[in-house]
Amino acid sequence: MEITEIRVHLRGEDRLKAFVTVTFDACFVVRNMKVIDGGEGLILCMPSRKMPDGTFKDVAHPISAEFRAILEREVFARYDEERRKAAPAAR
Repeated sequence: MEITEIRVHLRGEDRLKAFVTVTFDACFVVRNMKVIDGGEGLILCMPSRKMPDGTFKDVAHPISAEFRAILEREVFARYDEERRKAAPAAR
């Protein structure tokens, strides 16, 4: 499976840093991933749905740790790129 596009929508909130949309094999998209500041580094949160008991359940998520690592590496690299592009505009 190939990641063919990553779109990062930066946010100006304390913990929520961005919403992310990832396209796989140019034919399947996952929207509403979140880049969160976890205090000790960034966390990639999968899209989720609130359950009747108040908990959240992922709608889509990686099956293997290896693919999660690849996804996080690619998303965080794109996030850093978008932050660098936006930095001059913020000054």
